[in-house]
Amino acid sequence: MSLNGTPITKEGYEKVQKELDHLVKIVREELRITISEARELGDLKENAEYHAAKEKQGIVEGRIAQLQGIVANSKVIDVKSIDSETIVFGATVTLLNVEKDESVKYQIVGEHESDMNKGRISFSSPLGKALLGKEEGDTVIVKAPKGDIEYEVETIEFI
Repeated sequence: MSLNGTPITKEGYEKVQKELDHLVKIVREELRITISEARELGDLKENAEYHAAKEKQGIVEGRIAQLQGIVANSKVIDVKSIDSETIVFGATVTLLNVEKDESVKYQIVGEHESDMNKGRISFSSPLGKALLGKEEGDTVIVKAPKGDIEYEVETIEFI
């Protein structure tokens, strides 16, 4: 793990590592067996099982390489150990959408673990960039395709 790597939460890192371990230890081995069995069926030119397994193997190996790159270039941040009055990586932020008068809650996370449906936004997204460095009570204007959206920072937590 590099010292100046891409930030990732401890939970995000563990999720990536778990997927990587599963692909390497289980899926890769299952594919090796499937390919071996398909090879025994005869002529490889017309063997659909063999070609399907080889194609899946290529996809799995690509994903393994991608996950290994994430692991190698990540800087793990333990969010619970952060103490800050401003919004930084890992913060869980409650925002008031001024126009809609609705509150939304997001955690600022790494690019590989962002999931808008789960309230996890990347620190490099337009909203993530606009929030970094702000404090409770600050107003943030985010440029969106449908026009500017104004938020007010209600709370900042590190959970």
